[in-house]
Amino acid sequence: MTVLRIGHIELYATEREELVDYFVSALDFADMARARSSRAESSLLQRGDVRLIVTEGDVAAEFLERHGDGVADIAFICDDVAATRDRALAAGARAVGENAVAAFGSVRHSLLPESTRYAPASLPWTPAARAARRADAERSPHIRALDHIAVVLDAGDLHERVEHYIEAFGFERYSSEFIEVGNQAMDSIVARNLAATATFTFLEPVTNREAGQLDAFLDRNAGPGVQHLAFLVDEIVPAVRDFRDRGVDFLTTPGAYYDALSDRLREMSVEIADLRDTNVLADRDEWGYLLQLFTRSPHSRNTLFYELIQRRGARGFGSANIRALYEAVEREDRIVAE
Repeated sequence: MTVLRIGHIELYATEREELVDYFVSALDFADMARARSSRAESSLLQRGDVRLIVTEGDVAAEFLERHGDGVADIAFICDDVAATRDRALAAGARAVGENAVAAFGSVRHSLLPESTRYAPASLPWTPAARAARRADAERSPHIRALDHIAVVLDAGDLHERVEHYIEAFGFERYSSEFIEVGNQAMDSIVARNLAATATFTFLEPVTNREAGQLDAFLDRNAGPGVQHLAFLVDEIVPAVRDFRDRGVDFLTTPGAYYDALSDRLREMSVEIADLRDTNVLADRDEWGYLLQLFTRSPHSRNTLFYELIQRRGARGFGSANIRALYEAVEREDRIVAE
């Protein structure tokens, strides 16, 4: 009853073709296959080890009305589906299908066997997919894998939710961080499966402080949900420049951040100009360095967004940069409000 890895992430979209175009044209995913039923139409996208399914139709209507575009399903590949389901139910999970359980908010976990094959066995190849496969053979893509999934929870639910993942899915608590920014604060815990192939950063606002961007997310999303997906890249600076040219809109970082970075990470001084040009954030832990950058949300409710992350040995999640992300998203919220 072990969660081996994340099989796919399903996003519900009001305009499937528009979101598919964003991932394919801007983030360089391959449009692998399509499927249609009386209640839904889906596109399977893939880049590296990341699989996204973008779905529209009646099956998504209730979710979209409540939350807007967002992650509806994080599918787990399991060594024993039945035993994993039984363990999750025994730990208090709610069944939402024959082999699916509720996760948080309106998000579910489909439980899939290790033998799962996505395409072409389950979905028909499309001409676009064949062209993408030929293009892949001629170049090296930027995105390699899914590094982690960031989830915003209601205040007070953080520790109970993490304990649930430990009991229901055999996850372990990896790290935690309490962040204060002025009169605002947030708490976070990173939990992952034993193989470190399914990693979640769970976040909650702190209620005795001023409302901040986590509270704003909960309002816009009408409850808990996935705040961002973090994609692992080999070299973040060229990836950002490429994606920026393709139309991805990234958050900006104050120039003062890089002035301070020159003192904080002196050994990276020769790279500061490139980091400043691309707005990439840098951090260091006892194992190495981490570089990261976040997109602006391409979705109408300004909820779900995406992260690029490069690891040079670092095992953490940029604790020194969580504050920078918090402040950057706060600035973005003010811009949207104006």
